[in-house]
Amino acid sequence: MPPASLHWPISQTDVADARAAARCVVETHHRLAEWLRVGTTLPAIDQFVAACLDRLTCRSAFLGYRVHRSPAFPSHACLSVNDCVVHGTAGSLSRPLISGDVLKVDVGVIHRGWVGDAAWTYVFGPGPIDPVTRRLMDCGKEALRRGVRQLRPDLTYLAWARAVQEHVEHECHFHLIRGLGGHGYGRKLHQPPFVANIVPAYPGEWPEGALPCRPGTLLAVEPMIAVGTGQTRQVGREWPIYTADGSLSVHYEHDVLVTDGDPEVLTSGLEQLPDVVGA
Repeated sequence: MPPASLHWPISQTDVADARAAARCVVETHHRLAEWLRVGTTLPAIDQFVAACLDRLTCRSAFLGYRVHRSPAFPSHACLSVNDCVVHGTAGSLSRPLISGDVLKVDVGVIHRGWVGDAAWTYVFGPGPIDPVTRRLMDCGKEALRRGVRQLRPDLTYLAWARAVQEHVEHECHFHLIRGLGGHGYGRKLHQPPFVANIVPAYPGEWPEGALPCRPGTLLAVEPMIAVGTGQTRQVGREWPIYTADGSLSVHYEHDVLVTDGDPEVLTSGLEQLPDVVGA
């Protein structure tokens, strides 16, 4: 049987509150993209995000968050630079950001009791984007777009993974990060189902993949892609996750409501963000 949380009732008021939380995330990204400059530091960026959330009458869904026996997450946003794929903290890079750095910003909020959670990738200017970085960013955005189209009630979550993996690994020849994926959410940051970005290699590897997309389900879906490998490394139980070979990575994430028809992207507007910041 599917997890009970896939059947939880969601009212029109709930949907309105989930939309409002997602808009806080989008607004924070837009304000941040305008503010970012070469020479700033991750602690300064984190404080800017904190101030944005306060002005939008929400709070960070990440600050103090724990998973298993990990330490409490110490930052308001996940700030991941270059080979850091996800879960970068404000203290994970000591130097100021320079031209060519690739920054993944994952903003999670709690607003009216509901979560909003979405990530986008930026490269610091000035100057043209390195060709590999350009292809990697375009690949990530297109994979997210193609995958979201599959989140329909007549399809299973496997359709999402097939669309994402086909584009990333077969068309673009990059690597999806193994072991990481999206998730359901609502009043809590993480709920079933787990939404893998990769088709399972053997029966039983990803049981949720065979489940139908049920109307009323809120999903945070997020391809994480690297140039050289899908394998990762961590330092002990610390939060940041890096590519195993030190190669560049990107991360794109939308909040999506499964409906009776086409999926509703609650974080629409992220697509209008600039790729190059800080010029």
